[in-house]
Formats: sequence, C-alpha cells, structure tokens
Amino acid sequence: MIKGVKVRFAPSPTGPLHIGGVRTALYNYLFAKGNKGSFILRIEDTDQTRYVKGAEEYIYDSLEWLGIVPDEGLKSEPFRQSERKPLYKKYTDQLISEGKAYYAFDTPEELEAMRDRLKAEKVVMPQYNSQVRSTMKNSLTLSEAEVNGLVKAGVPYVVRIKVPQDSEIRFQDMIRDWVSVNSSTLDDKVLMKSDGMPTYHLANVVDDHLMQISHVIRGEEWLPSAPLHVLLYEFLGWTESMPKFAHLPLLLKPEGTGKLSKRDGDKHGYPVFPMEWIDPSSGEKSLGFKEMGYLPEATVNFLALLGWNPGTEQEIFKMEELIKQFKIERINKSGAKFDIEKAKWMNQQYLKVKPEKELAEYLAADLDKEGIQASEDEIIHVADGYRDRITFPQDIFEMGSYFFIRPQEYNDNIVRKKWTEEAVTILGEYAEALIQCEDPINQEGAKNLLESILEKHGIGMGRIMQALRVAITGTGTGIDLMLTIEILGSKETGERIQLAIEKLSDFVK
Repeated sequence: MIKGVKVRFAPSPTGPLHIGGVRTALYNYLFAKGNKGSFILRIEDTDQTRYVKGAEEYIYDSLEWLGIVPDEGLKSEPFRQSERKPLYKKYTDQLISEGKAYYAFDTPEELEAMRDRLKAEKVVMPQYNSQVRSTMKNSLTLSEAEVNGLVKAGVPYVVRIKVPQDSEIRFQDMIRDWVSVNSSTLDDKVLMKSDGMPTYHLANVVDDHLMQISHVIRGEEWLPSAPLHVLLYEFLGWTESMPKFAHLPLLLKPEGTGKLSKRDGDKHGYPVFPMEWIDPSSGEKSLGFKEMGYLPEATVNFLALLGWNPGTEQEIFKMEELIKQFKIERINKSGAKFDIEKAKWMNQQYLKVKPEKELAEYLAADLDKEGIQASEDEIIHVADGYRDRITFPQDIFEMGSYFFIRPQEYNDNIVRKKWTEEAVTILGEYAEALIQCEDPINQEGAKNLLESILEKHGIGMGRIMQALRVAITGTGTGIDLMLTIEILGSKETGERIQLAIEKLSDFVK
C-alpha cells in the first residue's frame, strides 16, 4: 500500500463526458480506494469559450450513476478553476519576475505570418519556441518601458513559459517507465491567456501542488504535455513534491484502429457516453450506456478491464474486488479495443444473478409505461423466467409482452408449416380441458393434461409443440411452454388457443 495517496479526475465541461474519461475517473478512484487515499473531482473550466451548458452537471450525474463518488469536489462543494483566477496570476507573476516566463503581445495575424514564414523555410513543426521568440513582439525583445506602455494601454497579451534552449527533461511514468525529451522540441506554451484565465498547463500544475496530489493518472493524450508540466514544477520550485505520473492507453475502435469517437458509436449503434446527452445547441440526442440498458455495475466492470489486466482468468468483479486487486503496474501500454460485445456479455452475467424482485422492477416499470396491470407474482415469474435469455432489462418486456397482451398476429412461418388439421384437433381438445381446470395450474399438471390427449390420439408431443406455442404466444420462441401456461393460468391459456383456432381457420391444411 502506498502512503499518502491523493488523486484527482479533472474533466473539462466542454461537452458530454466520453466513456474514456469515465475509465480515467474509475482508475483514479480504484487506485485511491485501494491505497486508503482520497479521490478528488476538479472541474477544469479555464477555457470559457468552449464551455457547454449542462456539461458540468452531466459529469456529476454520470459518476454518481456509476458509483464513482469523489471524497472532495462534490456537486454541493465543487472545485472550479474559473473561481481561482487570482491564485494563478500570483504564480504567473512569480515566473515572470524570475525570468522563467514572459509577456507576448503578438497579434493573431503576426502569429500566422510567423507560421507561414517557418513553413516556407521547410520547418517541420512551426512553433513559438526558443528559436523564434527572439523575432517576435514580447517582453524579451521589447524594452521594459515599451512593455509597461503596452500593458498600461490595454494591449492584449498572453504569458508564455520560457523553455530552456537545449536541456533534457526526464520523468518516470508508472506505466511507460522513463520518458526523456529534449527541450528544443517544446514550444513556449501559453500559461495565461489574454482574458486573464490560465491555460490547463499552468492551472493543473498549480492545483495539483496546492491540493497535494500524489499521483496524476490521466489519458495518453496528455503524455506530450507532461515534459512541460515537469518543467513547470521545476520552475516553481516544487520538484520534490511533484506527483508521480501514469498515462493511460487510448480506447480504440472495435477494429483496433484509431481512437474511439462519437462518430464510431453513431455509425455502429453503440454508446460512447455513460448517459444520454442532448446537445444544447443542436438538440441532437446521443444515447448512453444507462439508457441502452447497461447496468452501472456491469459498465464499471467492463471499463475496468479495458486496459487493465488482473493477472487471472477472473472477468466478473464487484467494485470491492476491483478496489482490492487494481494495480497501476498491470495497466497495458498499448491501446485497448472497445469490445461492445464483451460489454453486452457482462451485462447478461449481472442480470442472471439479480434478485427476483430487482429483476421484476424492470418489467414492472415497462408495464407501467404501457398502462398494463399485472399482479406482483405474475411479474416476478415472467421476469425470472427470462433472466437467462436477456441482455438488457428492457428485453424482458420486449420478449415476454405476450404474457400481458394476447397475440394479435401469429408467426407466419410456423403457421404455414405446423398449423395442420391434426394440430388444430389436439389443440382444440387441450383448450377445452384447460378451461375446465381450476387455477392455479402448475407445469406438471399442464404437461400431464396434454400428454393424456396426445396418448389418446397416438401422437408425439414434438408434432404439435410449435403449433401450441404459436397459439398461446404468437411467437416461435420463449421460455418453457409449460411454465408459460402455469404463469398465464389454465383459463387464459385455453381461451388463447381457441382464439388462435378461430383466427387461423383459413390456414388449416
């Protein structure tokens, strides 16, 4: 166990929380809880131009649904970077005074001209770096009086970090081991924007230090920025307390090529968001795992195994087991394929072991939506009968609606093949016998009654079972037919058979 663990998940409210972000939150949560540490949620909203209404609320609701509850940064007491603006200026001023950052007054047109010039000079990566800054309009090329004059006149400026010209920046990643970068490959990133808001680079370093974050566990897309962050820790004198880094592998498309995106989900019909998201500007709706019928515990289990290997054959984990077994060292370096079929399989496994009453609640909710009345016992029996057949909770009603709604149509293929005069004769006698029975009838009684009629006619059960099923349910599939009769009751079953005989009289061969 690692002492003094404190981690954070720091999403930006610029749209719906991607399922890859949820996995990052989950890994942070598991690591914190497994090491008796703290898990913080921090809203990185420094880019106000990209802020999307409802996105912050969506983050809280998604994590709450999945049971990934922060110790600090709750919805009632949020950590928002936009509310800490004066704090970041303090450290920006410190860096400027120590010659580790500088004011840059370049206009968008001047920056574009610089890039065009570098492209013309065949520079592979045109950027504002140690080679270029001496040619631009900044506090390194202007006199102090000129700088003060521009600031006083309200000329827009940004603050850039002054990256050393040729030095090695090294750090050890918990997943990728040592990472070494020469500073000449880095540009002088903006630390403070012209609106006075810090960029992610400065804000996350300052916040991680002040919040005493021990480990930064984040997506692979932040790996190229890590050397800059390490440099900032050095410039601010915080190297000794710098957190350990772990950059998680990407979530890849199911075919293993490229990063998983919303477009992939829309194209192939699977969710890439934890919950439904309605775009506030376009009104476009994107379904989430929740709305498609994935259970929160199955979703967590699925995400945990996207990039992490427990080292055993075990695949089904409760949250408590994940907390106990999760180790960063067992996270893969390579990207993880988003196997939605595995997610479906996991959902099935969790539904199979649901208590009867919980399973019945799903069916009861769907019946209520349809305005259908049914007894508690009937709902429980139907739901339990389908537990081994369903992938999603809504499948119970979709597959078993015939229990509550008499069939109006009948499987045409079965009717054409199995609706014979022989079958109608047997079914007619069986219907009359059932109607004369007193309910409740059980499976054994229903079977014995049918067998006695078949024996009288010298016919095997296999000859009429499909015709019997289609008469009762309208379909060719379903749970055990005798159990179906037990749940429906003898009178209801008998009347359904008689109704089918009447409706399908023209099909008798």
